[in-house]
Amino acid sequence: MSQTLSAPAATATTAAPATTAKAANAPASALRPLVLDVAAPLAGYYLLHSAFGMSEFAALAWSGAVPAVRTTLGLLRERKLNLWASMMLGVNVVGLALTTVTGDARLMLAKDGALSATIALAILGSVLLGRPLMSSALMPFLTKGDRARSDAWQRLADGRAAGSRSFRRHERLFSTIWGTALLTECVARVVGAFTLPVSTMAWLSTVFLVGAIAAGAVLGQIAADPMEKLVRAEAARPTDC
Repeated sequence: MSQTLSAPAATATTAAPATTAKAANAPASALRPLVLDVAAPLAGYYLLHSAFGMSEFAALAWSGAVPAVRTTLGLLRERKLNLWASMMLGVNVVGLALTTVTGDARLMLAKDGALSATIALAILGSVLLGRPLMSSALMPFLTKGDRARSDAWQRLADGRAAGSRSFRRHERLFSTIWGTALLTECVARVVGAFTLPVSTMAWLSTVFLVGAIAAGAVLGQIAADPMEKLVRAEAARPTDC
């Protein structure tokens, strides 16, 4: 009898650490695409261009290798488009095209707006595809490394929870807010480049970018706060073992 009872107990004891370890790695798993698809290409570009003295064109081309490979592998292996990687690939392609823009100071100021527009349109496009890009960046901040919250987020995102419909709606809203903020920054930068003095836009373009990020962070709370409440409520809900 004791042997019969000890077998399930041993199985449960062995399964518990595995489940905990998997859940503990959820925030790291969520951040991994951002590191590989966004941070790595950006770091590669600045390292190659600033530290190793490569031309802007060469640095962009080489730093675009990682998102290009990850986009291709996603399509071949998973039959799915890697949105972060494809977005950064698009940014690099636009950046390569813009390296040919030289001479006119106003064009030089306006061309950076095209990069913001590429990111903004990618974010807004991901909303239309039903795969909001900004969700993976938001998840670690709402789950805070907590196993129950990470599991709750996944259930809500997968449509397996009572609050999934509301959660998904706010997911889309969060990305829409960020995409709109960046697109507005692009429009302001381009309009300013051709209507304001060049000396003014030299510093004002940075203000526009900082303002867009601040607007995204502040207005994003309209969606993030309800999402966090849904995650907390779902985490507290008893689940079937």
